[in-house]
Amino acid sequence: MDHGISPRQRRRRWWWAGAAAAPMLVPAVADPAGAAPFAVMAALALAAAVAARPHRRISPARAAGAVAVLSLVTDVCAFGKPGLMLLWYPFETVALLVLLERVVRRVPGPRMVPVAAVTGTAAVLLPLRFTLHAPTTGPEDSVVAAALALFPVTVAAGIGLYLRTLDHRRAHAVELARREQRLEVARDLHDFVAHEITGIVLEAQAAQFTAGPADEEHHALLARVEAAGVRALDSMDRTVTALRGAGHRPSELPPTRVHGLADLPGLVDRFAAMSPADVTLALPDEAPDALAPETGDTAYRVVLEALTNVRRHAPGAGRIAIAVARTAGPAVTVSVVNHASPAAPATARRGGGTGLAGLDARVTALGGTLTAGPYGPGWRVHCLLPAAIDG
Repeated sequence: MDHGISPRQRRRRWWWAGAAAAPMLVPAVADPAGAAPFAVMAALALAAAVAARPHRRISPARAAGAVAVLSLVTDVCAFGKPGLMLLWYPFETVALLVLLERVVRRVPGPRMVPVAAVTGTAAVLLPLRFTLHAPTTGPEDSVVAAALALFPVTVAAGIGLYLRTLDHRRAHAVELARREQRLEVARDLHDFVAHEITGIVLEAQAAQFTAGPADEEHHALLARVEAAGVRALDSMDRTVTALRGAGHRPSELPPTRVHGLADLPGLVDRFAAMSPADVTLALPDEAPDALAPETGDTAYRVVLEALTNVRRHAPGAGRIAIAVARTAGPAVTVSVVNHASPAAPATARRGGGTGLAGLDARVTALGGTLTAGPYGPGWRVHCLLPAAIDG
């Protein structure tokens, strides 16, 4: 409701709330015993209506509900001269109507109905604060006053519903625009990137037929290039399908491949076959499926991103040590360390993409930590993950 406003805007709302509430208390100075309940109630209602969100931990629904309940309690327990109530009646009525409109418009569905009902009831029964205690009024006057108060309450609720509908339409239009952008990205991926990768795969396949039968190393290299291209095309197809299917139910989308610790040896073998570095992998003794799927998949992605960065930023690394181990917690640690080769020339590490930043957000969401930085002459990526994911 009030997300994203700056501290300055919040202070400004507080200032206006205080400026609106303070005048309500001034007339009560003349008769503090009789006017205090009405003045304080009107001041609270106006402050809540102007401030929109009294505190970060107090939602508009809680603020409106609390004001409405206090107003109903004041109706029943009011003491003093009933005539004094008429001085603050218009201000409290307007405040309750504003709160009702805001609740109907902004509060999520499950909570909107009870909060709106209490707030609307408080606005409808507010005239009874006078009619039930005045000596010259009777039950019929209370019924008429409540019936008249029902009209502005209905108007406020109707305005809130209308604006809520407009908000939903606006959100739907934004989602449609975003979907169109995703479709455009999917078309670009399919038309350009996937096309070029397909060309690479076809070239690798053709080269295998033209290579001599004795050149086994050449055949193996081309086969690895072909396999890497096919995997890239599979990943591209899943990405394009997900982009095109955004907005569908998860059951309608193709399943996303979930990797785990059992896939790490294959990943490391493929990397080692195309790298001059000495790559070692240490895995825990327990079965790979003993971990939560989210943990195993994230550990795989950490190793994949680390090896990709080694290939991009440290192609001359002489040794790469990958270790996955269980620790107390229970938790899992993933460590990828590349040790620079003494014969490799020193190269400056240049900025890349957002792979590590995305991994850090993923690891943090699972309750783990991810660090990456210089480690001796090389670089280390270290990750700590919970072995089991709650929920």
